[in-house]
Amino acid sequence: MAQQFRIKKGDRVIVISGKDKGKFGQVLKVLRQDNRLLVQGVNLVKKHQRQTMAQEGGIVQKEASIHMSNVAHVDPVSKKPTRVGIKFLKDGQKTRVAKRSGETIES
Repeated sequence: MAQQFRIKKGDRVIVISGKDKGKFGQVLKVLRQDNRLLVQGVNLVKKHQRQTMAQEGGIVQKEASIHMSNVAHVDPVSKKPTRVGIKFLKDGQKTRVAKRSGETIES
């Protein structure tokens, strides 16, 4: 059975464990097979890059993936970590809701 993911591309998350604990960022990519995420400005690594016709060579910083269990959604009201629930609207649509404040999570 496939795991259900509550984090999507574009969500604002906070790192809750690891070397970047406490940093905020936006999800750039979700790697479903590995249960990992690319988060903007988090888990930066230095990569030695060869020069090509399109770009210069040298040492560049880029984001490496981080495991999903190490991040949590940011509550839109209190800006603190929160869990995510599912709520059905009156018209039958499904939406994600922050458990801390009850506000809907926009992505």
